[in-house]
Amino acid sequence: MNRIHKIIGLVILLAILLPNISMAGNDDRRGTAGAGELLINPWARSAGWSNVNTANGSGLDALFSNVAGLGHTVGTDASFDYSHYLNHSDISIVAFGLAQSLGNYGVLGLTVNSMSFGSIQKTSENSPEPGNNGTYKPTLMNIGVSYAKAFSSSIYAGATLKIVSEGIDNVTATGIAIDAGIQYVTGRDYEIKFGISLKNWGPSMSYSGDGLSVNALIEHSNHYQTIENRSLSFDLPSSLNIGASYDFLFEEKTHRLTVAGNYESMAFTNDRYTAGLEYGFKNLFMVRAGYTFEKGTTGDIYKDESKVNLSKGFSCGASVIAPLQKAKGNKKGIDLSFDYAYRTTVIMGGIHSLGLTLSM
Repeated sequence: MNRIHKIIGLVILLAILLPNISMAGNDDRRGTAGAGELLINPWARSAGWSNVNTANGSGLDALFSNVAGLGHTVGTDASFDYSHYLNHSDISIVAFGLAQSLGNYGVLGLTVNSMSFGSIQKTSENSPEPGNNGTYKPTLMNIGVSYAKAFSSSIYAGATLKIVSEGIDNVTATGIAIDAGIQYVTGRDYEIKFGISLKNWGPSMSYSGDGLSVNALIEHSNHYQTIENRSLSFDLPSSLNIGASYDFLFEEKTHRLTVAGNYESMAFTNDRYTAGLEYGFKNLFMVRAGYTFEKGTTGDIYKDESKVNLSKGFSCGASVIAPLQKAKGNKKGIDLSFDYAYRTTVIMGGIHSLGLTLSM
């Protein structure tokens, strides 16, 4: 009976996700989506091997690739991550996450991601020179509420509702997006894993605010009237991820080598293929690396018209876990994790990410 339930669950999920595949890779739609910040991973641990953990992500680290992995959380996890986006810029990303296990009732998660661009000089038609009109600060933020549950020792599923907000002081856009996913774990030591996730699905967004209004002189009169320009709507950058991983365990599970792969079907840009490796020594130290291939990744951004992104495709990272308190009986121990990731870019020195996670 349990096997039947698993099969039915997988069939239902595929029935929901497969219609989205037909829209992926459409040349006419590429570059037409907005809210591009939803495609940037703010979590250092998974960013260190190119977001390849759709199948084997767990805890808060899984939220970017596959929310189903949140269901592996035992106890309470809190994470704070910082990314210097493009090393020679003023762009930064701050992410905070909190996960709480509810026992047999599943796991709840809360995340807040904020992207800052520093101060930008204002200009206007009457005063085009910078420095005379003050500054403004663009802000991009999304807040997510997640729920995941282990339906058995092999099946994990979850969903996230995100509020997406972006804009400047007088023009803003707000929308909602949904992530959903499932993980299947099998093998004698649960070393074989599969995962499917749908990301950033939701209604279109549009901008509004006083910044779209113009005080104009009505033709053939001396009367001024405020005219509001309407913003065109834009779609969210939805995608479908299909991933798999395998854990090679050595010396009574003291050493672990994980091989992972992921295919990302993008609705509004080129599809992505990712491979990654992670080595782990007990639960104390991990190093990882990944590479994402996307059409145009290897081209020259200045000469090759097929070059559509800043990424070179390669990333690497490491984690050090410090046990602060050993587990006693049914009481979970307390661990503090330090994570680092570096993602290569064609220009501006790449992306550095740091993460700090407390698990108790």
